[in-house]
Amino acid sequence: MPYSEKNITKIIIREAAKEWEKLVETDVVVVGAGPAGLTAAHYLADFDFDVVVFERRLSFGGGIGGGGMLFHKIVIEEQAKEIVEEFGIKTKEVESGLYVVDAAEMLAKLSSGAIDNGARVILGVTVDDVIFRESPLRISGVLIQWTAVQIAGLHVDPLMIESKAVVDATGHDAEIVSVASRKIPELEIFVHGEKSAYSEMSERLVVEKTGKVAEGLYVAGMAVSAVYGLPRMGPIFGGMLLSGRKVAEQIMYDLK
Repeated sequence: MPYSEKNITKIIIREAAKEWEKLVETDVVVVGAGPAGLTAAHYLADFDFDVVVFERRLSFGGGIGGGGMLFHKIVIEEQAKEIVEEFGIKTKEVESGLYVVDAAEMLAKLSSGAIDNGARVILGVTVDDVIFRESPLRISGVLIQWTAVQIAGLHVDPLMIESKAVVDATGHDAEIVSVASRKIPELEIFVHGEKSAYSEMSERLVVEKTGKVAEGLYVAGMAVSAVYGLPRMGPIFGGMLLSGRKVAEQIMYDLK
């Protein structure tokens, strides 16, 4: 059956608008589609929350795709093997307690796992601020803008998304916690900045420190290192996955 170009445009606008209308009020906003963010989204959707992941780039995976210095392999430890296998990612034990996985496979299957579970992932969107409420003081959503608008340097007001919880999974700069700490000093949170590499310590502490930093605001993955001044760990990703699962479990406990 023939169709015209205008029909293609109408379909895209109509169907996207339907989803956006639903997304403006959601249970959980996850900021960052890296390993921690995608894992968190997977489990949050599994817990029957409405979840949207906003990623500033037009791609998934954060630092996964580059592997270790563009070598296409990354390492996970024994504790994260269960999560990796739940996503259907193949592992190969190379030393006692250490496994190697293919970077592209991990990136693809974390992404599809989150989406297949029901999480929405919107690419090309930057979160540049938060919504807050008083009495009690809490974070209640985010402000979003097209990344392309920011790159162009245009002055365009953002739109706002209300949520019950926000997860900062933005990586090394902890962008969302940084904004909240700077603009809402009453929250009394501070971003210390990550330290140099100490892989084993970082893998352990990132998971330990994952969780709520203020009412409605949570931190996972490398953003945890930035907030608490922990070491970085390099191309070993087990802590990222464990952190993503842990933050999802805490949000389930807090919101249910």
